Amino acid sequence: MIIKQHEIDKIAFNKFQTILFYGKNNGLKKEKIDKLANKIKNKEILIYSEKEIIDNEDLFYNTIQTDSLFDENKFIIINNASDKIYKIINELILKEKSNTILILNADILDKKSKLRSLFEKDKKLLTVAFYEDNNQILSNIVNDFLKNKKISISQENINLIVSKCNGDRIFLKNELEKIDLYFQKNNKIDTHEIIKLINLSENHSISELIDNCLAKNRKKTIAILNENNFSIDECVLIIRTFINKSKRLLKLLNDFEKNKNLDLVLSNTRPPIFWKDKELVGQQITKWSSTKVKDLIFNLNNLELQIKKYSSQSLNITLNFITDQTQ
Repeated sequence: MIIKQHEIDKIAFNKFQTILFYGKNNGLKKEKIDKLANKIKNKEILIYSEKEIIDNEDLFYNTIQTDSLFDENKFIIINNASDKIYKIINELILKEKSNTILILNADILDKKSKLRSLFEKDKKLLTVAFYEDNNQILSNIVNDFLKNKKISISQENINLIVSKCNGDRIFLKNELEKIDLYFQKNNKIDTHEIIKLINLSENHSISELIDNCLAKNRKKTIAILNENNFSIDECVLIIRTFINKSKRLLKLLNDFEKNKNLDLVLSNTRPPIFWKDKELVGQQITKWSSTKVKDLIFNLNNLELQIKKYSSQSLNITLNFITDQTQ
């Protein structure tokens, strides 16, 4: 059964225990999933990727069927869901347990998707589409945040903040937190300070590194790595930048696959690409396919989890991953 985003907060778990979220707006999906999880008391949160479940179905079924020692409710999130997991989910629905909430987090699913069709037609299941935020929605997020924090910023500066976040509300909220911390110590903030703060989200050396990596310019990528002493603390920033640039590349590839006109794609993209960056971005488009970029984004998300788990090795893991992508 299809519901709208504003209806999510009214979901009654005694009636609906299996929900499909799909679409490109990962930031909003995360917000809604977190809010649903907070509604459940005495919960055990379990997070899987689709691949983990497919590779070990028996272990997943045992996890579902085994009762918690402390009578906790299970809140299970399956990330990167697709039609590959359709059969498993269909079987699982027939064995549904009263203390288990199952959330499937998927990317774009077209109308022919078996998984999407299952959730849309079954009245015991819920599905919600999450479309990308436009600049107006992101501006509203900024205005609400600033009003709540009693921070005064011009509309011009609000537009500047939004433009730097490439449509990513998670990135946007991180930037707003920086501005809030700065404002608490200084009581006012101007355009110059905002530019300095939000430029931290795209360090020039890191941005140049990722752009050349995506262009598979191995020689230049290695030169940048040798010229900069990146630290362990910068690993998450490197990966976040990599993910954001990969998402932009995926959108450009989707446009290019439709019209096959590279110049048109580079000219019409929003936010606009700087003229000096167009050649490099054009190289990226010719070196990748949309399928490979989707795999790259999946691997980057796993990489972020890995470096948080093995922090002492995070720099080597991150830089090795980057050099591997240039081959």
